[in-house]
Amino acid sequence: MESYQVKKSRELDRQTSVPMVDGVRRKNLVYGEKTLMAQFELDRGSHLPLHKHPHEQTGYLLDGKIEMVIEGETYELSSGDAWCISGNVEHEVKVLEDTTLVEVFSPVREDFL
Repeated sequence: MESYQVKKSRELDRQTSVPMVDGVRRKNLVYGEKTLMAQFELDRGSHLPLHKHPHEQTGYLLDGKIEMVIEGETYELSSGDAWCISGNVEHEVKVLEDTTLVEVFSPVREDFL
């Protein structure tokens, strides 16, 4: 792997989003040896069911509104809100409005490559 990576918006715009569950699509933006950054497009009414993974997950909500449940605690998040979830912590997302968000995972989510 090179010591750096730069992707211009033109290149990212040509990437195809990967469907994850109904109404949820992911586009890997860039990744290195220790982190992966992905953009998610979530349709109103969709749901990411309760799950956990060993990766730390840091996110920023660009546009829209979601309800995030982390270890039983419910948070209503909207544009400009951010979060960090440690690895192996149960969480789920209910999408209240069409939403765009960006998340960084560490270590790299090999299942996303």
